Amino acid sequence: MKPGTFPKREVDLVVISDIHLGAFGCHAKELLQYLRSIRPKKLVLNGDIVDIWQFRKQFFPKSHLMVIRHLIGLVAKNTNVVYITGNHDELMRKFTRLNIGSFKLVNKLLVDLDGKKAWMFHGDVFDVTMQYSKWLAKFGSVGYDLLILLNSFTNFILTRLGRPKISFSCRVKNSVKSAVSYINQFEETAAGIAITKGYSYVICGHIHQPEIRTISNSQGSVTYLNSGDWVESLSALEYHHGAWKIYRYREDSYAQAYAKASKHADSPTHKETFHELLKEFELR
Repeated sequence: MKPGTFPKREVDLVVISDIHLGAFGCHAKELLQYLRSIRPKKLVLNGDIVDIWQFRKQFFPKSHLMVIRHLIGLVAKNTNVVYITGNHDELMRKFTRLNIGSFKLVNKLLVDLDGKKAWMFHGDVFDVTMQYSKWLAKFGSVGYDLLILLNSFTNFILTRLGRPKISFSCRVKNSVKSAVSYINQFEETAAGIAITKGYSYVICGHIHQPEIRTISNSQGSVTYLNSGDWVESLSALEYHHGAWKIYRYREDSYAQAYAKASKHADSPTHKETFHELLKEFELR
């Protein structure tokens, strides 16, 4: 079986946000494995794809470049790709309304999904620090990146000791009342505006918190969705055959088997088939 001949998983719509290419915490290899294992009809990149705030010429690994190359390849194959700008890639907002082939760059997006309206935007518009203290937001971004580096080192040690990994930032989010309050307020605000506009779905990124839930108020209800990130959650949103789900890479045996099968496909001594590998990962 040659590379590229393995069956890809068909998906109607994929929404990915907060990849942070160019930042130390980005899991570009895992994202590339996921992207290579699927065939989306439409791909929405919902902000903070390239981390211009943290960008350094000295640090942009090959795996990060490979993600960009893969995305360009999707456009070349006429896959509908929409890039919604975020705060970490806000410099690209100067070029919104750009349309090149099957690619377009926008600040927000309204999509019709089986007769229902889905409103998509990154979400930094609700961030007070972004509006009034951008320097504080950038300082916090540097601190977050350092926390991720420390977390990676800690998890390396824990893995060697045979202990489960932990997430410092997730613990902070779940234990600090102000963080929990901010996330709840963010979700309620986005949902409230979407309900007023009569939309069925409101889809955001920005807060690195994957979520699908129904939010109601006196005016109605809406399905709020957040695609999470590729720094900690390694998550995305998938819409297929009329249903939404949160995709989590760590739970995806298909993508991991696909990556391993592709890696060894050229080896004449490699006898394992893709389906055998998939069964192996599923049993773990």
